[in-house]
Amino acid sequence: MRKTKICAQEKLHTVKSILRGTESILAAAKRLSVGQSSVRDWICSYKGNGIEAFTYTRNKHYSHECKVQAVTAYLNQEGSLSVICQRFGVRTSKQLRTWIKQYNSHEKLKASGTGGTFIMTKGRKTTFDERVEMVQYCIAHDHNYAETAVKYGISYQQARSYTLKYEAGGLDALQDNRGKRKPEDQL
Repeated sequence: MRKTKICAQEKLHTVKSILRGTESILAAAKRLSVGQSSVRDWICSYKGNGIEAFTYTRNKHYSHECKVQAVTAYLNQEGSLSVICQRFGVRTSKQLRTWIKQYNSHEKLKASGTGGTFIMTKGRKTTFDERVEMVQYCIAHDHNYAETAVKYGISYQQARSYTLKYEAGGLDALQDNRGKRKPEDQL
């Protein structure tokens, strides 16, 4: 079934009418041809983020601390998914459920995004010694490729690529073998 695209103004109007008591969640869901859970998510998001819940369309970034606090609050039964989402400004309960699964699986809850850092910088040529230093820094800082890229003035992809190569093949994998000639006996 295709998703129905509802504009921000319509979502805001619907949420306000439900909160005023002039329309029920069921009636709004039927009128807009969406699920009741979607309407509930809009209400939750509006209560936690205000009008920005519908006007700000980019991904929202959450710090590691915020994620851990939200998960532990839920696990300590300080409220339902929607209450915790409102309290911490999480847009949907699905996002919180994902964090809870990661937490319960003993995965690290990493901060989302890069904190506004632009990571699509152009790469540059590097020496072998620089690559070794970059990889050691990246590994020591929990594989934070974005931070490594900014510190050493390289692209995110270079930081990631060097680190993965090193982990797979050791120091020899960081050698740049471009331009090497075949041995004389193979010509």
